[in-house]
Amino acid sequence: MNDFRLSKRLETVASFIPKGAVLADIGSDHAYLPCYACLHGYASKAIAGEVADGPLRSARQQVEKSGLSHLISVRKGDGLSVLAPKEADCITIAGMGGALIARILDEGEEKLDGVKRLILQPNVGAELVRRWLLDHGWELIAERILKEEGQIYEVLVAEPGAPRRPYRHLEAELLLGPFLRRENSEVFREKWRREIENWKRIIADLTAKGQSEAAERKKRELERKVQLVEEALL
Repeated sequence: MNDFRLSKRLETVASFIPKGAVLADIGSDHAYLPCYACLHGYASKAIAGEVADGPLRSARQQVEKSGLSHLISVRKGDGLSVLAPKEADCITIAGMGGALIARILDEGEEKLDGVKRLILQPNVGAELVRRWLLDHGWELIAERILKEEGQIYEVLVAEPGAPRRPYRHLEAELLLGPFLRRENSEVFREKWRREIENWKRIIADLTAKGQSEAAERKKRELERKVQLVEEALL
């Protein structure tokens, strides 16, 4: 993967960047995404934020190698702390857990003033990201699900708006994704068949180990998820 050719996962993220956007890529790693976005005309300029020293050095080297130092600012910092208010109008956060993405958005919420689009790619826990968007006034406008090298990824796109608009069955669609549930693609079905198998193994294990209050609560939670997903896959 380089600045000219991204992974399928990051190409999907890039495809949602509005043309001419000022992009902030949080957790940018090697800065492949902002380099690609600037080179291919998605972004007019970009900020690459990274908290770890190694990836930060790699990002700076990649930006210099690509001849984009005049367009891309590489900055060290945690989450949205690398941004000034109203500096970016599109933010990408890709390749992290959903809980971490939600925390980054929560802790840096004041930096979201003036942001027109969030493009979020949680590796796990997309439900937590959807819940955060719903609770903070962001409307989910698109979702994609894709498979790459055996892994299944979801990409969520949100803008300020009416956060409940895409949802018809809130409980199920926070878990499954309102657009993904309605599309019901083969990759979607594969992902959730895997999850059902995993949850049923955990339920059996909890049942075998005993009936503590915590175990019972977890078991009921997983049984409800199995029910919601099986109904969606009918």
